[in-house]
Amino acid sequence: MKKMIYLDNAATTRTAPEVVETMLPYFSEFYGNASTVYEFGQKSKEAISKARETIAGAIGAKENEIYFTGGGSESDNWALKATAEAYKSKGRHIITSKIEHHAILHTCEWLEQNGFEVTYLDVDEFGVVKLEELKKAIRPDTILISIMFANNEIGTIEPVAEIGKIAKEHGILFHTDAVQAFGQVPIQVDELNIDMLSASAHKLNGPKGVGLLYIRKGIKIRSFVHGGAQERKRRAGTENVPGIVGFGKAVELALASMQERTQKECELRDYLMERVLREIPFTRVNGDRTNRLPNNVNLCFQFVEGESLLIMLDMKGICGSSGSACTSGSLDPSHVLLAIGLPHEIAHGSLRLTLGSDTTREDMDTVVEAMKEIVTQLREMSPLYEDYMKKNF
Repeated sequence: MKKMIYLDNAATTRTAPEVVETMLPYFSEFYGNASTVYEFGQKSKEAISKARETIAGAIGAKENEIYFTGGGSESDNWALKATAEAYKSKGRHIITSKIEHHAILHTCEWLEQNGFEVTYLDVDEFGVVKLEELKKAIRPDTILISIMFANNEIGTIEPVAEIGKIAKEHGILFHTDAVQAFGQVPIQVDELNIDMLSASAHKLNGPKGVGLLYIRKGIKIRSFVHGGAQERKRRAGTENVPGIVGFGKAVELALASMQERTQKECELRDYLMERVLREIPFTRVNGDRTNRLPNNVNLCFQFVEGESLLIMLDMKGICGSSGSACTSGSLDPSHVLLAIGLPHEIAHGSLRLTLGSDTTREDMDTVVEAMKEIVTQLREMSPLYEDYMKKNF
């Protein structure tokens, strides 16, 4: 069997063996409900508290500001919908960007259908939010700014500190979707003036189905899931103890390895981009070349369909994506690539490769050679490429 080269870590990561080992006892040995008062259930409650402490420490938050959810999408929905509901007497205007994850964009669409106004900020050619546009968009009735920490498709890291400062100066709440950034880059909520933050365990070698929403103490947003009194009466439902324990362990591992891991990923990322740009013509890198997530490579190949490229890479045992995993199957080009100014025909030829801790330089060489072969094959079948070459060479 040929070796699989997995380069879709932005979609999901392999659950680390240490995480699985930490989770296992809470499936069959310490399986008590954390909401019970007897000692057996309290073991689960203690495990949740330990995970909460680890995660809070990772972002400089207080333990009682961390709320566990079912994942990043739930956290995003909670932050936007509950803020809108709680602060609607102050105003009904929200600011976000055109390149947010669909968990934000679709929630904003829902809010617009329910009487709120949303301003969608433009970004520059690298995917960076324009701060002057943000300042101009602020109105007396603006109640929330929600801008992602780093883009899930092109990897660009946003000027979060500056956005947080602007929000604080105007007395506006600031939420950031940090699903891709959490565990990849340092985050301190107080330094960055972040009021709410979303994250998900399965993006940093933790289990699927568990996430968090950080809510700064004093913010009055209410419950999103109604029922029991779990998560300090703000998020009902029996706690996913194994998932929460796994999340805590994954964060612990990510913090311990962050400096060494991200340095290695940056080196491999840059090596891959440089080889592709040098050896495959009519190719561009999307997003900022340096101010991007350590593990993110996003490329566009002119005269090539991204889906065809993905399928042929898969046949060679290489896993990548053409954008967000949440929009897989869509025939439309990426809204992120269109927002940074790419025409449809180029945006259709996109490829996102996201590295992991076990990615090697040999993997990068194998991928480049495969891409060179596949892109050549696909262009030979493209009438657009044939016409271009006839006219220009």
